[in-house]
Amino acid sequence: MISDTQVERWLREDLGHHDVTNDVPGETTGRLVAKEAGVVAGLEAAAAVFDYLDVDVTERLENGTAIDPGEVVFRVEGPAREVLRGERVAVNLAGHASGIASRTSEATRRARTESDDVYIAATRKTTPGLRGLEKRAVVAGGGDTHRLDLSHMVMVKDNHVAELGLEGAIEQFQDRTSFATKLDVEVERVADAPRAAEAGADVVLLDNMTPAETRAAVDELADYDGVLAEASGGITLETVADYAATGVDVISMGSLTHSAPSLDLSFRTGDGE
Repeated sequence: MISDTQVERWLREDLGHHDVTNDVPGETTGRLVAKEAGVVAGLEAAAAVFDYLDVDVTERLENGTAIDPGEVVFRVEGPAREVLRGERVAVNLAGHASGIASRTSEATRRARTESDDVYIAATRKTTPGLRGLEKRAVVAGGGDTHRLDLSHMVMVKDNHVAELGLEGAIEQFQDRTSFATKLDVEVERVADAPRAAEAGADVVLLDNMTPAETRAAVDELADYDGVLAEASGGITLETVADYAATGVDVISMGSLTHSAPSLDLSFRTGDGE
């Protein structure tokens, strides 16, 4: 759900005190058109911008739809002044989210060439104020959100281990888990993977390991029923298939949200297809 407060903030950032070029009278129509192939997302946010400005969204694709160049993503109609006020914010939101969805879709496609079971997940490396938009875009692209915020999973990170030791850190936070809140423990060495599982980890995050090291760690975890193996750290589109082939259950990629280029979309007003 996109709140009016959020939309006001987006519009105020773009419009400033006054839009000095926007005194266009009358009514008009507009359409958002794809200039490249991809997967669309963020359309609920773009529509919220126009709804706030009393511009009608008359046609709209579903988030997660694969599109080709030239395809119309959505159409609007309303006062020309309001359509023009909202277009740049709407295009920025939809383009940014669609870029994330497109990258997630491609990462999933490449991973599935090696494993039908592996999940592609996002991280908390998101843009402040846009996490909801970006996480929904990951889902639209076929990925998993991972934890939405710090309350959704108990994660033992390298800094916790540095302060408390591996087993000590797990013991410190284990009582905060539940059937719905799992314990994810980050390790950087193959030998630490079974240690984490033995100490009570539900998920062992294999951080910044090579594919060969990751495969070795997965083998070490084979005797621990129900413990998931997660690969993370610097994984890209070029390497995601290599990690999928190791047998991990989850591949988490910060690049889905922090490095995805916007999908090229164009907003056009007036008559036309």
